[in-house]
Amino acid sequence: MRVGIVTATYLPSRNGVATSTALFARGLRERGHDVRIFAPRHPQVTAPEDGVYRLNSSFAGARALGAPADYPVMLAPGPLLTARLPLRDLDVLHTMHPFLAGGLALKWARLSGAPVVYTAHTQYDQYLHYAPMPERVGRAVLRPHVSAFARRVSAVLAPGQAMVDMLRAYGYGGAVELFPNPVDLAAFRAAEGAAFRAQFHVGPDTPLVVSLGRLAPEKNLDVMLRAFDQARASRPELRLLVVGDGPSRAGLQTRAPEGVTFTGPIPYARVPEALAAADAFVTASTSEVLPMSMIEALASGTPLVAARSPAALDLIAEGENGTVREPTPEALAGGLLDTLAPGQLPALKAGARASAARYDLPVRAQALEAVYERVLTARH
Repeated sequence: MRVGIVTATYLPSRNGVATSTALFARGLRERGHDVRIFAPRHPQVTAPEDGVYRLNSSFAGARALGAPADYPVMLAPGPLLTARLPLRDLDVLHTMHPFLAGGLALKWARLSGAPVVYTAHTQYDQYLHYAPMPERVGRAVLRPHVSAFARRVSAVLAPGQAMVDMLRAYGYGGAVELFPNPVDLAAFRAAEGAAFRAQFHVGPDTPLVVSLGRLAPEKNLDVMLRAFDQARASRPELRLLVVGDGPSRAGLQTRAPEGVTFTGPIPYARVPEALAAADAFVTASTSEVLPMSMIEALASGTPLVAARSPAALDLIAEGENGTVREPTPEALAGGLLDTLAPGQLPALKAGARASAARYDLPVRAQALEAVYERVLTARH
């Protein structure tokens, strides 16, 4: 098949959509498909990329919308650029965004007669505080738009139950298929964490908790730090590495308790060793859909201690690969202490690895191929 993926974010931007898109493209190509990615131009990309077609973008627009610093906003391509893009022979189009990128996918589908698949990745209500308008107004505009977009495509996928619930709340009543993101399990199974521990002065026998992701208000990071501080009152030897960057980092560092180290951002190639270094992965966020970092932690054999959210309930089998607790410092501290108990931890680590198998890239790529075949059959 000739597959066109229209995405508003792609590598080297670092977020779950960019990472999962690149993995799916790789998995589909390994299965023999021609995958063409249409993504915003990024200043760090200076050489041609095989199978990637860059569209004009704006960093000023990203800042105005409160987007991360490495997330350029896609601009609509003009007719001259569009005419040069390989669009007319596509068999299927896939987008993760109901706004400009999704609009382009629908427009380009008319050129080729291809069906459009939409993966709903983002709980947009959780990010309205970034928009330059009152949240009430943003919600009134956003919800009917997303619902209307979903009704125009041939298949709607959602990586977790949180997104199904969101689409229903937005007024979309059509079919939604649960479709988890992929992980390259081989990279995480082979990872060693000793060097990462040593870099941040964590001893090989020190119980280590890791948090990994964007440091932003919606991640509930103050609760996470207070939970760690409470757990450390019972086990003073505990350490926490906060891996990542974002607008909340400076403020968090000034009020972080003892035992916490902020590593800053790390290259994605080092994520497996960061997660392999950990004895537990902690998140207090209640806004996650099905975050790559949590799946990657499981693949690394690192059990999850997570605040109650649809994503946590999707991923965690209580007492097998982690624990779900209420989003309070007291509850999460208890979860950390229970998970890190020496008698409990080895079984949880083994359970974490086993539970990650269904997210392996070859499994997910084959499943996506089946979705494409189904919508093509329906179209014909």
